[in-house]
Formats: sequence, C-alpha cells, structure tokens
Amino acid sequence: MNYQGVLKKMWTENADEIQYYLEMESDFINMNQLLDKEIGINFITYECLNCHLEKQIYRQGFCKSCFFDTPNAGDWIMRPELSKAHLGIEDRNLVYETSVQLTPHIVYLANSSNVKVGVTRKTQVPTRWIDQGAHAAIEIVEVPNRYLAGITEVALKNHVADKTNWRKMLKNDIEDVDLIEWREKLKEFIPDEVKEYVLDHNTETNLNFPVKQYPLKPTSLNLVKTPSYKGKLVGIKGQYLIFEDQTVFNVRSNEGLVISIDI
Repeated sequence: MNYQGVLKKMWTENADEIQYYLEMESDFINMNQLLDKEIGINFITYECLNCHLEKQIYRQGFCKSCFFDTPNAGDWIMRPELSKAHLGIEDRNLVYETSVQLTPHIVYLANSSNVKVGVTRKTQVPTRWIDQGAHAAIEIVEVPNRYLAGITEVALKNHVADKTNWRKMLKNDIEDVDLIEWREKLKEFIPDEVKEYVLDHNTETNLNFPVKQYPLKPTSLNLVKTPSYKGKLVGIKGQYLIFEDQTVFNVRSNEGLVISIDI
C-alpha cells in the first residue's frame, strides 16, 4: 500500500502502550501496526504548513517568510518567559497569543535521558511528555499564564537541564532518578510570585513506548539528502521512528516535507 501526504507530528494516545498515528492526505496510519514490517519513505517535495505553498521549509514546518510572520512561530513559543499577552502587548497577533498564553500552563520535570524541566499548556499533558520520549514526568506548578511558567522554567534550569539528549533517549540510556525527590529539592528556587501555584500532592506519570529494539548507535535520517529509504520498523519513541539498521527518523523535525510511505 502507498500513502502520501505532508508530514506533521504524529498524534499520540496514552494507553498501556502509547499509540501513534501519522496523518496522510486522505487517511491516517496507526504506526504501531507497522512494527516488525519493512516500510519505504520517499521525499517528494515541500509544503509550508502555514501558506501551503511549495516552498523550501526553513524551520518548524514553515517556509522562511511564514516562520518570521506567523504567530505560530513567535519567540515566546520556544522561550515562554517572553510572553506578553498578560500585559496586553502584541508580538505578532494578540488574539492568537491571548488564546494560547492566557491559559493554564504546567511546569514539569521529565526523565527521558536525564532530569529536565519544561513548560507546556495543561491541555498538552501528557502529549508533551510523550513527544519528548519521557518515561516518567511529574508536575511542579500550575499557573494561569505562559509568562509565569516561563520565568519558573528560567529559574529552575539554573539547577537542572532543560534539554533532552536525543541520542541517550533513543538508546534508552536513562538515569534512575526520583522525580518527587527532585521536585522537593527545586521548590526553593521557584520565583516568589509563583509559589502560590506549587503542586504538592500530584504523583509521577509513567509512559510505555512501543519499542522492540533500541539502537546502540542511532543515525539520523536526512530525507532531503537521502530522498528514498527502506527499513524494518522496530520502535517508536518521542516523535522518532526507529529502524532495525540503527536509522532513526524524527517526524517532527521533518514537518512540511511531502512524502510517500510504502508498506
């Protein structure tokens, strides 16, 4: 069977084993059903996720002009502490920014390779943790806007990492840590204006990824440089497809590529 469409990050469903779905042009694929099967991935062209024109992708699935214009790619997305909607100040589109920034946000600790701190909208729990390949996560604070979450993350990342080591995550090389213990250690560094939002009684969430074989030396597939690839799918973790020959393919970092998949 052959499917074609523009790549967007896989939908996920948190079950006993996380379920992954890849949306194609006229259908979607349950990627879990392809485990232990050989699949082919072929690069066809580009399609910007914003203007939908056939233009080379610059970052985050957007062509260069859209990346610097769309509110979906404002600096505050990657750096929540730059959020200003709570002050009524527009970055690119105040209506959009208000709808995203002025909603409940969670600051959390996750363990995907090592302990890291992160920020997500409350509605994106546990999706955000799944996308990062975290085996365990715990919430620290729940705040009413993105700015407060951002300044909390900035304060805490002086004491804990804020990035995932993708190679360690894919190799399943994970430090054995107690996230509840880490949360208690970090409480003293939470900014004063956020202390009233500290969560004390929530428990650790554990996630189970559909991986049959972890790569020892993961090699990232660049579909633009290698436009055709074929391999046996042996795992899915984070937003990565893991193949038997140690090749890994990051679906999210290839958003905006039009591909075909042969099964």
